[in-house]
Parts: sequence; structure tokens; C-alpha cells
Amino acid sequence: MNRQTPPAITALDHLVLTVADVEATVRFYTRILGMRAEVFFPADGSRRHALSFGSQKINLHPVEAPFDPKAAHPGPGTADLCFLTDGSLTDWQAHLTAHGIPVEDGPVPRTGATGPILSLYLRDPDGNLIEIGTRDKAP
Repeated sequence: MNRQTPPAITALDHLVLTVADVEATVRFYTRILGMRAEVFFPADGSRRHALSFGSQKINLHPVEAPFDPKAAHPGPGTADLCFLTDGSLTDWQAHLTAHGIPVEDGPVPRTGATGPILSLYLRDPDGNLIEIGTRDKAP
């Protein structure tokens, strides 16, 4: 049998979150996580919302009307996302506390894509698990 090596994937351009309330999601990710809100108009002419950070983007699909094509079973609260920070987790804990966002776990040692990280866990408005990790002082 002839097995070929597939072409290489080089980066993650964007991912999609299906959300119950686009406005609540935008508020959380901009005010709590410091992302930038965007409105964009794809080729089909629809108005869509996204969140940007670094060179990545999270497109938001409303659960009542997700855009095609979509995941086989889109739904709010089904994601588990890890974001890296250059800030200290102590500063993040203070920031989250000031905004009434409970930390579910952490700081705890974890393994990220490129090695050890130290992480905090919280939830977004849909219940998605959000991990904020730092390589600084990771075990």
C-alpha cells in the first residue's frame, strides 16, 4: 500500500464558537480577556461577529441561526480553549476577582503545545472551559 505524507498544516487561522448570546460573549471576551471585537461581511453578504487576538480569530455563530457550513452538532458550552498570556497569573486572578469571575482551578501545572505551562481555569457565559496559561515560572 502506498502511503503519502499529507501537506503540512502551518497555523490555526480561526475557530468557531456557537453561542447563545453574541453580545454577552463579545462583552466577556473583550472586557475579561482583552480581545478585540470585529464585525465582518463575508462573500454571502451576511453580518457576522468575531473576536481577535494576536493573529488569531474566533468567529461567533448564534445558536439559533448558525452559518453554513457548520459543525455536525454545534452548541454553546461545548468548547475547551487554552489561551497563553505574557502576564502573571497573580494579575489575572486579581483581574478576574475584580470582575466577579470565579476561578475554577489553578494555578495548576499543565502541558501546552510546546511544553510546560501554569494555568488558571474559568468559564465563559456559555459554560465553555477557558484556560489561561503562562510559560513563565511553569514547572
